[in-house]
Amino acid sequence: MLDKLKLGINAILPKRQLTELAGWGASRQAGWLTKAVIDIFVWYYKVNMQEAANPNTASYRTFNDFFVRPLKDEARLIDHAPNILIQPADGAVSQCGRIDENQIFQAKGHYYSLEALLAGNEERARHFYNGQFVTTYLAPRDYHRVHMPCNGILREMVYVPGDLYSVNPLTAQNIPNLFARNERVICYFDTDIGPMVQILVGATIVGSIETVWAGTITPPREGIIQRWHYPHADEKGAVVLLKGQEMGRFKLGSTVINLFPPNQVRLSEALEAQAPTRLGQPLAENIADKHVKTPPTQSGHTLSEQTDA
Repeated sequence: MLDKLKLGINAILPKRQLTELAGWGASRQAGWLTKAVIDIFVWYYKVNMQEAANPNTASYRTFNDFFVRPLKDEARLIDHAPNILIQPADGAVSQCGRIDENQIFQAKGHYYSLEALLAGNEERARHFYNGQFVTTYLAPRDYHRVHMPCNGILREMVYVPGDLYSVNPLTAQNIPNLFARNERVICYFDTDIGPMVQILVGATIVGSIETVWAGTITPPREGIIQRWHYPHADEKGAVVLLKGQEMGRFKLGSTVINLFPPNQVRLSEALEAQAPTRLGQPLAENIADKHVKTPPTQSGHTLSEQTDA
């Protein structure tokens, strides 16, 4: 009964207006009030401030500054083994596994298609037919910066406007096509395992989605799909990110979806629904018989060579 009530409230809430209001409030400098809100949030969600680079809640000028707080250098260890892809964020596995032809498992009784998730781009979707996926849910208490699971060269970023449903386990189990309906930022990378996608999914109260190369993508929230294309690694303006480097962040919690091509990776046996994730721990193993080498960077080395150097 309580779950039905929560879903009913979620359906009728003015989600866009609430999200914009929350984003506005989270960016205000309100002195003692900002500190009080942060302290209540830390207490209620049991946030581990001892992991933060700056654990003093009074030092954050806005709630957003607190929410995207960096961690201490030693708080997360990155697995640098060249054949290991790492978990991109703190959180919990929503679902993971094999993509069945073009169908991604959302929750019991619910699937959605690659084409819908990738905003109708059939050509891109074909790269991931029968591949692997991991959906990671970031709860409010989690660290909200998102990092690279492997070395990558950004080739395209797509902003897809959409709904702003909550993306917690309850809504995932009850709202069809949830991740293909919500607002999202799709990032396509060339990697040593071929194409890889990392998607930042918006949700209710997510005031902002940002990337390290473009800054704030949302807001504003315009009702049109927007695309940005990026050059090859050896060309001017290329965006090259190494495994473990930050690639984006959420201002309030949401979800990250990773897509991998078929026969290229084996997901970690530790991954299962509701299993906790920690940035830097193994996500998958590169099992390709022959690496798909990324183009050389401006230094003349491939990303794999740069990492091994």
